[in-house]
Amino acid sequence: MNELILLVDDEPSIVKLARMYLEREGFRIATARDGEAAMDVALREHPALIVLDVMLPKLDGFDVCRRLRSANHPAAILMLTARDEDIDKILGLELGADDYLTKPFNPRELVARVKAILRRGERNVKAEIASTIRIGDLTVDPARREVRIGSSSNLNLRAQEFDLLLTFAEHRGLVLTREQILQKAWGFDFYGQTRTVDVHVAHLRKMLEPSSVKIETVTGVGYKLVVA
Repeated sequence: MNELILLVDDEPSIVKLARMYLEREGFRIATARDGEAAMDVALREHPALIVLDVMLPKLDGFDVCRRLRSANHPAAILMLTARDEDIDKILGLELGADDYLTKPFNPRELVARVKAILRRGERNVKAEIASTIRIGDLTVDPARREVRIGSSSNLNLRAQEFDLLLTFAEHRGLVLTREQILQKAWGFDFYGQTRTVDVHVAHLRKMLEPSSVKIETVTGVGYKLVVA
């Protein structure tokens, strides 16, 4: 495991801690302390994943994310936010981030999330042999990683949103806890901040509004996919 990870944060203590844990797992590390430097390093070094703080000098993390996605940069992006407001997290996801982590965070969870995002390709290969799933007016095609509502064009889902919807579809009608969802849809082996599930579900619900298929909250337990 020698993928290059770009750490972007203006707090040296966070960079030092993250570097130590990620290098211990065999990752190569590059760093940047502001948004402009992050753009330069990302375009020059082509990291596999960028750990990107939201609050940065010169250019904030949202702008960096937006510019990289506009340039079709292939790196996965894990946003770091000190804010605990869902609107900030959802904005990051809508701009093309793959996931987010709220500060302060356990460095072991950071490692788990980085590994889970980079393992997504392995999960995609397994999905290639899975059958198409039809629920209500929703069609989920794991091999093509496409989702359609009725006869409409494909929904524009990010990779993690597709994995989340596929997990619900494979367990339709069954209640899944947040920990189960993290394990099945993210591939986590560390259950720290389960709030990320709620944020992704909220975003996915918006995408599914035209459909008869809904993600239902089961209070105190988790979520399940149902046909309204």
